Amino acid sequence: MAYEELYGEPIAALPEGEPDASFGGRWEDRLWLNVPGPFYTGIADNCWTGRLHAPRHVLYGGEYLGEYVYRQPATTAEVLKLVTAAQEDPYRGYACDSDSRWTPEAVRHWWRDRERVIEYLESLLPRWSSSDRSDELEAAEGLRDFAAYIAEGLSADLQKYLFRLEEGRYPKSSGPLPELW
Repeated sequence: MAYEELYGEPIAALPEGEPDASFGGRWEDRLWLNVPGPFYTGIADNCWTGRLHAPRHVLYGGEYLGEYVYRQPATTAEVLKLVTAAQEDPYRGYACDSDSRWTPEAVRHWWRDRERVIEYLESLLPRWSSSDRSDELEAAEGLRDFAAYIAEGLSADLQKYLFRLEEGRYPKSSGPLPELW
């Protein structure tokens, strides 16, 4: 993640009045597919509007194909796109309080269990890739993007997030990061 623009504080990029105006998701309702980081969804819209606003951050999954955050925002522009997705969610299912909820061990557990996520993505891909619906074809691109991100890039981002959880800030320079496994 390129946190330089945000000085390591994605939550600081929230517009005035947020998160109260648009974020009402509950940790207890969090979909297991949400990638560890400050933002997540609980019970969120299943009308497939999230990717219209934040296509590199939101996908659909779970029992009711609700929205979830598969890539944490790293720039102010990305945070604002996620805020727009949250504003469009009639359930107010997005949340940005998980820095106080994720623990280093929980992040490591999510990473160790990533094969479950990959299998889930692979289970949806054939159906969405061969669909006649443009929204499902577009969501299939998101599935591919998420799988590629898990394969390359997510581990480094999660190590930076672990650093934040342990040190109270994101790393500002290169240096040793906490182990993910």
